[in-house]
Formats: sequence, C-alpha cells, structure tokens
Amino acid sequence: MLGPDDLAPVDEAILDLLHEGRVTTPYASEETDYSQQYVRDRLNRLLEHGVIRKVHRGLYELETDPRETE
Repeated sequence: MLGPDDLAPVDEAILDLLHEGRVTTPYASEETDYSQQYVRDRLNRLLEHGVIRKVHRGLYELETDPRETE
C-alpha cells in the first residue's frame, strides 16, 4: 500500500481532483499541467496499488486516499 511519503506532487494533484469526482487522463493532464503520458503512468501506478479503480475505459475514481490516516 502506498503511504503519503510514496506520493509525487503529480499524485497529490491527481488525488485532489479525484476528491472532486471521476477523472480521465486528458482532464487530469489539463488540470494539473502535466503531460498526458506522465498522468497516465501515475494513474496506472495508483491503480496497481488499489488507490483508484477504473470505472470504464479511461475513467477513474478514488477508492482510498493514502494521505488520510485511520
């Protein structure tokens, strides 16, 4: 599981967007000013760690925020 120290600034920005609702790679890229490829790579990393889930092709939503402690 990812912890807060494992997150890059782009991950933090993506998580902030996901708190507002579902995102696509192009939308997250535009909102964060990171390239689509970089955002796609980071989304895949978050997906692999169970932080987000793929709702539909190219559409993601937040499962659990690693910045929040229990």
